[in-house]
Amino acid sequence: MSDTQEKDYFWFWIGGLIAATIVLVFMLKADETKHLQSGAVAQSQAEVFKKIENKHMNNNN
Repeated sequence: MSDTQEKDYFWFWIGGLIAATIVLVFMLKADETKHLQSGAVAQSQAEVFKKIENKHMNNNN
């Protein structure tokens, strides 16, 4: 009789799941900050500050 031992792939599955989770987190993080690279936030802030400054100038007159 020969004893054949089955391979245990449990830790390979766990390692694969951990690696997939890390890759997914980095992909989502890159997508989350994509809007900051367009400059739209800085432009919006500049417009808001300009309106606030104009309102203060008009109130002082």
